[in-house]
Amino acid sequence: MKSNKAVVKVMASKKNTPIAPLVKQILESLGEDPLREGLARTPERVERALQFLTSGYRIDVSEVVNGALFAVKYDEMVIMKDIEFFSMCEHHMLPFFGKVHVAYIPRDKVVGLSKLPRIVDVFARRLQIQERMTQQIAQTIQEIIEPVGVGVICEARHFCMMMRGVEKQHSGAVTSAMLGAFRDRKETRDEFLSLVNSKPSGY
Repeated sequence: MKSNKAVVKVMASKKNTPIAPLVKQILESLGEDPLREGLARTPERVERALQFLTSGYRIDVSEVVNGALFAVKYDEMVIMKDIEFFSMCEHHMLPFFGKVHVAYIPRDKVVGLSKLPRIVDVFARRLQIQERMTQQIAQTIQEIIEPVGVGVICEARHFCMMMRGVEKQHSGAVTSAMLGAFRDRKETRDEFLSLVNSKPSGY
């Protein structure tokens, strides 16, 4: 896998083609009149929406973390649960959404808690598949923090299954990526799964 910086540089170097005229062509191909009142500004709206939903291509993960690494004597598990995300399936360009649970065991430093959801967003805001996104989040945290281990679980529902195809409204997909101690030690994995599945304490 290429480093995150390499991916960002490749995407940023490509010449941007205006999206709005292409959306207008799509509307015409669907048999619509792109000049009618309800659609007259739709191509520009779609372009802005797509630029936002794929903004992860233009973000450098190192800038997101921005040096928020702190030396600490702490060797127990750090978990952030229920990180909400929205992404777009690369096969049909339909949304999939859900939540990500992230855990790591520090070696000698921790990252600012707000940076974990930001890392999730970097990879969610791209054309994606859930499996790859889960791996990218785990590998990036491993590279940045260099912890004893990283565990990532992603739970999601996919509109490409809900709105079309098999049309199953209540099925969900769960993917995981376990690195270091989370892969090598069953007790570490079990602790992570137990804490992720525990009910909120009411705080």
